[in-house]
Amino acid sequence: MTIHRLALGALLCLSALPALAQEAAQPAMTPAPAAPPAAAAPRPATVQVSILTSEGPILLELEKERAPITTNNFLRYADTKRFDNTTFYRAVAVPNAPELGLVQGGIKFDPKKVLPGIAHEPTTKTGLKHVDGTISMGRNAPGTAAGDFFIVVGDMTYMDANPSAPGDNLGYAAFGHVVEGMDVVKKILAAPRSPTLGEGVMKGQMLAAPIKIISVRRVAAPKPTVAKPAQP
Repeated sequence: MTIHRLALGALLCLSALPALAQEAAQPAMTPAPAAPPAAAAPRPATVQVSILTSEGPILLELEKERAPITTNNFLRYADTKRFDNTTFYRAVAVPNAPELGLVQGGIKFDPKKVLPGIAHEPTTKTGLKHVDGTISMGRNAPGTAAGDFFIVVGDMTYMDANPSAPGDNLGYAAFGHVVEGMDVVKKILAAPRSPTLGEGVMKGQMLAAPIKIISVRRVAAPKPTVAKPAQP
């Protein structure tokens, strides 16, 4: 019995040898190469524009991919020099927070410079928001924006489109932001206002001495900028 058991044990060990040999012949498994990191999404195409004012320069970055209609309209006025020798003529401060608000400039609906109004691009379409430093278009009814624009100081997201609101809920057409020169924008916001100029709700919001816009030009060699965080 002992002999049979030893023989059976030897047979089991020998029968395992071919499997072990076959296993040993297999190449060693190597870890699969790590997947390459996902490429970062390309930044939307932009164009830089410089507004030279009597108080200093303001550098803008305009969203020609996300807000093409509004950006192209602004560039139309810049390229044909219609903004030259216009002004920042209005400054609206937030009650109890005068360091916040907006400044408005452009052709002031000068019939000699105005071009036909453009289709409205709401923020729900462009994905932009009226946050600090945003440039946006002045308008009356949707589709009337032409050559008057404003820059906000502080977050003014109540100006964004709000589909749940009654009436005209399309907001204003944001189309870029200030890269450099917010100190100039804030200086314009703080400039003295006339207590008598302006009509209706704009009475008291017009600058006593408008700030001259000397020229508005595309920047031939744009400055590199850091991508702004994605807007919710």
